[in-house]
Amino acid sequence: MNRSAEGFYPKKGRVVLHIDMNAFYCSVHEAVEPDKYRGKAVAVAGSVELRKGIVVTSSYKARASGVRTGMLVSQALKACPELILIQPDFHLYRHFSRRFMDIVGNYSPQIEAMSIDECFVDITGSKQFGAPLEIAETIQTRIRNELGLPCSIGVAPNKLLAKIASDMKKPNGISVLRLRDVPLILWDKPCDTIYGIGGKTAEKLLKLNIRTVGELAHTGEALLTREFGVLGAWLKRAANGHDESPVNPVREPSKSVGHTTTLPSNFTDPADIQRVFLNLADQVARRARRQGLVGSTIQITIRDPDMRTITRSCTVPVPTENYEDLYREACRLFEANWQAGKPVRLLGITLQNLQPKAESAIQLDLFSYEQQPKKESLTQAMDRIRDKFGESAILTAGMIGSDPSSLIRNHKVRGTSLQMDHLKAAKSDSGE
Repeated sequence: MNRSAEGFYPKKGRVVLHIDMNAFYCSVHEAVEPDKYRGKAVAVAGSVELRKGIVVTSSYKARASGVRTGMLVSQALKACPELILIQPDFHLYRHFSRRFMDIVGNYSPQIEAMSIDECFVDITGSKQFGAPLEIAETIQTRIRNELGLPCSIGVAPNKLLAKIASDMKKPNGISVLRLRDVPLILWDKPCDTIYGIGGKTAEKLLKLNIRTVGELAHTGEALLTREFGVLGAWLKRAANGHDESPVNPVREPSKSVGHTTTLPSNFTDPADIQRVFLNLADQVARRARRQGLVGSTIQITIRDPDMRTITRSCTVPVPTENYEDLYREACRLFEANWQAGKPVRLLGITLQNLQPKAESAIQLDLFSYEQQPKKESLTQAMDRIRDKFGESAILTAGMIGSDPSSLIRNHKVRGTSLQMDHLKAAKSDSGE
């Protein structure tokens, strides 16, 4: 044990770090090709070649010119004409994500990955590596030197304050936020400064004349519980800086498996929409089968050109992992809930109410009982071929097209920051 560091750790309580990679996707490209991208206005966006995609993230120089996440590429180019656009490379991002998590893992096994580019780590038992601030500085320096990436780190007694602290100095900052600092640092800030308080909750608090974190901290719990239910007690605790949630290194089993895709233009043709659903259903089913899961609720997401979004769902009588079931129900839900000819800009399918297939009681009628083993054998054979030769090795004619839905099986260019499959797979397979 490092005796000189022991005094920096509480006798009771915890020390938690929140590590947040800064402009992660852009920073990865800068690290790989510094001559091309470092210090320049850069944005990662889908459908770059069509100039109709959405900005996924941007470098700090691009942000200084007004480029924002979620902005149309055309809008971003108007705000920053010198903007360099890059197609996403999720294979590369997953590789760097694993490497930065490996560095963090040298200082504590208690790591909870929240997304591809951020994690919590409990270093309460890591005194042998130095004081908390020394550990944070060491991790930050190693990530910068070994990976060429910037990160911000929050040091605090719990996850809530660590997350808030990591946002205080970006990029490349380290901030300490202790419980006794909360009144001075947070209480004059707006309520949505607290991680977990979104726009709708902040708006409702404002209607109650609760404008700041301090006012929220001094509001009676009875009033908050009456207005917000069980969330009310949490709001008061959070405003006072209290959070007992553990750093959980074992992630809970997936509660849902889903894919969405933003379309390059407004789709109205039923054949185009059905092709998108077919591709989405195919990959959602593949991900469920990889995890050994079946689901009984199928949900679709539809977004129009004005960014209005609706979701609709149904429950199927038999839990499924089959793309045909997902595709059939998605098309049915769409036809029942979307006016024919009305334009669509985004579509998604999510399989919910998941359970391990091995534990699910699937009741089949006589015909299904005879056909199911043959169907499963065929599906397993197709999965093996695609595992070996790639996702596009076997496709139905209806899946082939030029829209982004045909790219969702390309793991290099598709993915989201919340997909953590690569970290689960890394434990048993170092390849991608």
